[in-house]
Amino acid sequence: MLIVQVFVHVKPEYVEAFMAATLDNATHSVQEPGIARFDVLQQHDDPTRFTLVEAYRTDDAPAAHKATPHYARWRDTVEPMMAAPRTNVKYTAVHFPD
Repeated sequence: MLIVQVFVHVKPEYVEAFMAATLDNATHSVQEPGIARFDVLQQHDDPTRFTLVEAYRTDDAPAAHKATPHYARWRDTVEPMMAAPRTNVKYTAVHFPD
C-alpha cells in the first residue's frame, strides 16, 4: 500500500473555496477501486494549511486517480488558490488496519 501526504498552503481568501473543491474531489476519490482512504486535514493553528492523506491499494492507482475527471477538475480549480506549490511525501504502509 502506498500512502501519499500532500501539503497545501492556500491563500487566505480561498480557504472556503479550496475546502469545497477538495471535499468534492475526496468524495469522488474514495469511490475509486484503487483508493483505500482519502483524508482531508486542516491545520488547527493555521487554517490556510491543509494535508491530504491518500492511501492507494496498488502502485498504479495514483496514475489512475490522476486520470479521473474529478482530479482534473480539482487540480485546475485549486491551482490559482495556492500560496505556494503543493508538495508531497510518499510512504509505504507498515501498519494500516482497515
